[in-house]
Amino acid sequence: MIDRFAAAMFCSVLIASISQVLLKMSTTKTHRSVLGEYLNKYVLCGYGLLVLSMLLTIYAYSGMPYKNGPVIESLGNVLVLVFGYIVFGERISIRKLAGIGCIILGIFIFHL
Repeated sequence: MIDRFAAAMFCSVLIASISQVLLKMSTTKTHRSVLGEYLNKYVLCGYGLLVLSMLLTIYAYSGMPYKNGPVIESLGNVLVLVFGYIVFGERISIRKLAGIGCIILGIFIFHL
């Protein structure tokens, strides 16, 4: 069973990945001004989610061994790849799959 601190870390990683998607969505839009590039709904929501992610990470580290944090956070790379495929239709190459496979293999080896 997963404890609440690990669950908070998983939520933090998920929120940070969603934030990255929102920030990338902002770059695909044209803006009327330079200020509009930095003060639009995608950027503001993205950075707001990053702050929430940071707070969840702080909470998670308050009750979880520090060695587990980076292992859970590495799942963010997997989530960003999946979200990129779903939201932007990005191509998943063999090289990307190999990288994700290495990350997942590393997680399993860590937990042996």
